[in-house]
Amino acid sequence: MRLSKSLRALTLAILGSFLLTVAASAAEVRVMISGGLSAAYKALVPEFERSTGHKVLTAYGPSMGTTTNAIPVRLERGEPADVLIMVGYALEDLAKKGKVAAGTSVDLVKSPIGIAVKSGAPKPDISTADAVKRALLAAKTIAYSDSASGVYVSTEMFDKLGIKEAMQGKARKIPATPVGEIVAHGEAEIGFQQMSELKPVEGIDIVGPLPDELQKITVFSAGIASVSKGPDAGKALIKFLASPAARPELVKSGLDPIATTN
Repeated sequence: MRLSKSLRALTLAILGSFLLTVAASAAEVRVMISGGLSAAYKALVPEFERSTGHKVLTAYGPSMGTTTNAIPVRLERGEPADVLIMVGYALEDLAKKGKVAAGTSVDLVKSPIGIAVKSGAPKPDISTADAVKRALLAAKTIAYSDSASGVYVSTEMFDKLGIKEAMQGKARKIPATPVGEIVAHGEAEIGFQQMSELKPVEGIDIVGPLPDELQKITVFSAGIASVSKGPDAGKALIKFLASPAARPELVKSGLDPIATTN
């Protein structure tokens, strides 16, 4: 009887020690992420949580801009963050300002820009640059994002097509809201955004990606925030998102994976 009690006490002590170890190793990972990877990220995070025991807390917002939920704005007002997932050059800008821990940035995916119309609406020909030009001149309203794709469309593509002046008054930047939603609600005939951001939106038809002669590929990257209090768990998340296991979900959402780590 005495041996049985001793054995039971020892078992409970070992179990208690194990549970304390698991509790100590499990962590909360605070992530700030822009729209480009959001669909794949939402599908992948539950698997990461199950396999590691970590809990992921997510804040969504654009990679740039001055809206209240933009990632740079969130960081400036002191919101906690462990992992930043956003447009690559915007992450580089934050790194230069000391907002990203040195040597932690990883390029995850490449993302093309797509064109969408309201579900059931006629799909314009976008097979060539001239075809895109004709479609834009014929449209009454056009929407583009306030992030990387929209910056390119409004400051480079319109110029390249020679229609910048013609776009004034009918092409508008959409802050914070997915462009697809604006198109779905009938507030714009044509919308431009990353393909991965258009795919999850209901009520639209994706016409396709911009033709090669106009396409601008955006790289999305991840890094550890310099204010992170749990960088190890954050690095584990980035490694998971860059792994072969994440690849199918990334491809499914319209992204071209770059990094593959074991």
